[in-house]
Amino acid sequence: MNHIMKQFMKASRIRVLPVMLIPVALGALGAFVWDGNFHFGLFLLTLVGSGAAHLFSNMINDLWDYYNGTDEAAKQAEGAISTNSGYLTNGTWSIRTFAAVTWSLFGIAALSGIILSVISGWPVIVFGGLGGLIAYFYVAPPIRFGYRGKGYSEVAILLSFGILPVAGAYYVQSSELDYRALLLSLPIGLLTTLILFNHHFLHWQADKQAGKKTLVVVWGEQRALVFSRWLLVLAYASLVICVLAGALPWYALIGLLTVIPLYGVYGKLKEHNPSHAYLPLMGGSVKATNRCGVILILALIIQGLV
Repeated sequence: MNHIMKQFMKASRIRVLPVMLIPVALGALGAFVWDGNFHFGLFLLTLVGSGAAHLFSNMINDLWDYYNGTDEAAKQAEGAISTNSGYLTNGTWSIRTFAAVTWSLFGIAALSGIILSVISGWPVIVFGGLGGLIAYFYVAPPIRFGYRGKGYSEVAILLSFGILPVAGAYYVQSSELDYRALLLSLPIGLLTTLILFNHHFLHWQADKQAGKKTLVVVWGEQRALVFSRWLLVLAYASLVICVLAGALPWYALIGLLTVIPLYGVYGKLKEHNPSHAYLPLMGGSVKATNRCGVILILALIIQGLV
């Protein structure tokens, strides 16, 4: 049983789950701070549903990347770093097993969404449904956001890991919408978008061979690095805007400190770098996102209790 669980954790890439759970927590805490509404049972069910949806997204992307030949290209491309589980390309799991687990996760997410919509209102289904469609069509035909190279995939990630989970979790608790939830979604949403964008640097040559037109492929390495830096600036600028607009308390500005280690990584990169040189950038992006997210959560908890 332990072996099966370890395989599932690797196949679903469960280690990146915080990038979904953090925005859900922020949205629920927004309702607690601004409206005095917080139902722990609803919060727990939102975490379960959104977590299952995120793992479904990871696995369905791997499944379609396998069908589209992207994973195989990553294995064969010199210097490219593969970021999928490798279970399909290595034959660890059959396609049938992988697909069964993938759609089971979707079932958990859908059931959670239905229950929450009955309790909190039908818009919950809209939030969840949009997230599900984005997750599926990110690499699935005919839309394939991740293959089009016009910024669609970045917008999709901002929606899926920022606006929709924060606003959705807020709505579950309060059954209404608030502009502060939209503002609150921007710092964590943009930082998560930065993770995805920097993730493309690890295997952009393989993506190019497979016809996957990420912005890194379309723009080239140098221009993409400039955009990556600007995305970082936008993420932390939105944190300041949240404080100025009253969506976060002033002491949430402590979160700005999380940019320092990541900023240092950019300084070590050249105009052209081998794929492994981007591993610290990827790791730094994940750490900055998680650390900043935790600080924002703690700031809202303190504000709500004080």
